[in-house]
Amino acid sequence: MTVLTESPARPGGAGGPAGGGRRLVELVLRAREMSILGGLVLLVVGTTIANPRFLSGQGVKDIFLNASILVLLAVGQTVVVVTRNIDLSVGSVVGLVAFSAGKFAAAGDHHVVLVLVFGVAIGLACGLVNGLLVSFCRVPALVVTLGTLYVIQGLDYRIAHGQQIGAAELPSSVLKLGNDGILGVPYLPIITVVVMLGVGYYLRSYSSGREFYAIGSSPEAARLAGVPIRRRVLTAYLVSGALAGLAGVLWLGRFGTVVADAAHGWELTVVSAVVVGGVAITGGVGTVYGAALGGLLLTTIGSVLVVLKVNSFWQDAITGVLLLLAISVDRLLALRVTRTLKQRSLESAAHREAAPEKKEGRS
Repeated sequence: MTVLTESPARPGGAGGPAGGGRRLVELVLRAREMSILGGLVLLVVGTTIANPRFLSGQGVKDIFLNASILVLLAVGQTVVVVTRNIDLSVGSVVGLVAFSAGKFAAAGDHHVVLVLVFGVAIGLACGLVNGLLVSFCRVPALVVTLGTLYVIQGLDYRIAHGQQIGAAELPSSVLKLGNDGILGVPYLPIITVVVMLGVGYYLRSYSSGREFYAIGSSPEAARLAGVPIRRRVLTAYLVSGALAGLAGVLWLGRFGTVVADAAHGWELTVVSAVVVGGVAITGGVGTVYGAALGGLLLTTIGSVLVVLKVNSFWQDAITGVLLLLAISVDRLLALRVTRTLKQRSLESAAHREAAPEKKEGRS
């Protein structure tokens, strides 16, 4: 699998096989993200023609509000997936945090900042458990996070006892987080964009961030290069858990009324958004920006089906088709990139062999 990293320059300049391979992968990813953006534009334009009210001010606001939490989770999931792992517990963490933070906020009329710290702390604890089991105990990520998914769900139901948190019980500062904004722009999309840009910049611009891609591309090569694999995988799960905790508080502020099964089943939607957005499920390739576009695309599809009064069953069916299509495209692109790189490597070797023969002929 080709790794998407900023590798240092080698003798022979950026035109060597390593630099050419990196540029080729970046070009493929950029084309993939642009195709998602193009499909999103076509979807919006087509729906607007069918129903002009789709692009009303409130309609656009609702799409971005609904997409914010999914995109936030997709950003955290991307950090995990590029290391060749997965986190299936994010939906359960959102549900646990939303209800627990709601009880915490209602019990003492706590300010939203304290509620945010409380929610992120719970998410970090869940991420720590997942990360320790995967990185240090070397239990497969699928097994660990599937197990913690059910454990967290059970804990959530135990805490809830069939109760629900109502908007009337919550402090006004918490409700404002989900409904107010700055200059007409809601807080939720602003928070999500800031987090996405921060994580994206770190992964691309820092050597420690690029090590996440190195691990997903080839764990053995990363180990030989001295990459602290266990620490990086643990960090990936901590990031995913923290963002799931943040998403849980945003869920509370957005909807106000919360029951024990909040965000139930979202883990597969988050994985779908990440994979549709161009992050390879086998690790080493993808960006948080592509994952964000994938989340926005899935949310828009859901809104389109509601506007066109199509049965909600089709949303799950379309998501499944997009997931299968994305995995197939990833596989085909990986094979094509590998074939291209091999061809370039052979051409480069032939050129190097031909150079001494030309020198001898001149002499």
